[in-house]
Amino acid sequence: MEKVIHAAIAGLGSRGLTAYGRIAAQMPGKIQITAVADPDPEKLERARQELSVPEEMCFSSAGEMLSRPKLADVLFVCTMDSQHHSQALAALEKGYHLLLEKPVSTTLSDCRDIAEAAKKYNRHVVVCHVLRYTPFYQGIKKLLDDGEIGDVVSIQAAENVGYWHQAHSFVRGNWRNSDQSSPMILQKCCHDMDILLWLTGKSCRYVSSYGSLNLFRPENAPEGSALRCLDGCRVKDSCPFDAERFYLDNGICKGKTGWPVDVLSVNPTPESVRKALETGPYGRCVYHCDNNVVDHQVVNLELDGGACINFTMCAFSNRNYRTIHIMGTRGEISGDMEENRIILQKFGAEPEEITPDLSADEFGHGGGDYYLMCDLVDFLLGEKADALTTIERSMESHYICFAAEYSRLHQGESVDLREFVRRQ
Repeated sequence: MEKVIHAAIAGLGSRGLTAYGRIAAQMPGKIQITAVADPDPEKLERARQELSVPEEMCFSSAGEMLSRPKLADVLFVCTMDSQHHSQALAALEKGYHLLLEKPVSTTLSDCRDIAEAAKKYNRHVVVCHVLRYTPFYQGIKKLLDDGEIGDVVSIQAAENVGYWHQAHSFVRGNWRNSDQSSPMILQKCCHDMDILLWLTGKSCRYVSSYGSLNLFRPENAPEGSALRCLDGCRVKDSCPFDAERFYLDNGICKGKTGWPVDVLSVNPTPESVRKALETGPYGRCVYHCDNNVVDHQVVNLELDGGACINFTMCAFSNRNYRTIHIMGTRGEISGDMEENRIILQKFGAEPEEITPDLSADEFGHGGGDYYLMCDLVDFLLGEKADALTTIERSMESHYICFAAEYSRLHQGESVDLREFVRRQ
């Protein structure tokens, strides 16, 4: 009989249940979810039904689950950023391998603690840098490794967050305040720092950054706005951030029950979503929240060998998408991840358009979520010698984000990355 990987999940949100849990459930004979933990009874019941987890293996907290004898081979840590450190350390000590949602943790020293504990206990930690697994970035990586544009000299990359995604996750939502979660550049963009390092195969020498919270502030609230969108706001018809229109009129009332509507209510109905808007954080005016993370930021990197990267994160786009433009000594590559299009332009030749395989896109992140799970399972089953996104490989992306945030808070001061890490 072939071995089956047993997995436990801590945190049953959009990543723990909706992404990784459901993908694992479609891989019978390879991986089985044996335990879950979340403080929300509705989420526990949903996981019990969808993942066929016994009721006695559904726990009200990760701490309760980790207090029991080891229940699985691997623990999926999909809780809030600030909880990763303590939960990861406890799980590693107990003997679990980890699938660790990004960011690894909220401070450089905490990230280092987890990496050192993995080594101490001889455990594997795979970080959820799903972009490496997407056919889109895999396609670009192959072009670069094949030398199609020569040596990389410069990269311009952007994560266009989308005005609605910014409002949902980073103004009203769980990642709105760095004191409670982590800085925007770490939480949202450690993905991007990781993929840029991976594509180039280089390490970073210097980092600088600028950015701020520009729009979502009380002083920018239009005259006539209310503290909550449903509390008689007089400008709601002209406000692109109106929560009633987004979650109700264009959301649940049109039959949309997935993300982000299911963040407001585990089993969304018009009534439950309206109640959430009346009483919960997602019904607040975007100008009157307790948010402090930036809504735009630029990061400049100089890599070993002299290549430079300019990365921009900005909330003010209509779509949520990533773009990249790589310039080399023999040509250039440009791409739009949402449009699933890569253009190879060799100097003196006609451009070539490449369309990556999107057969696994239904699982999220352009297929990255699905291929991450496949890689994890094959690795833990011993069918692969290594995983693509181990914590050792992930650490530099996090170092860059911490250095970028330091630079942003110090008027764009240039940071020697190795010296910065050494001092922490």
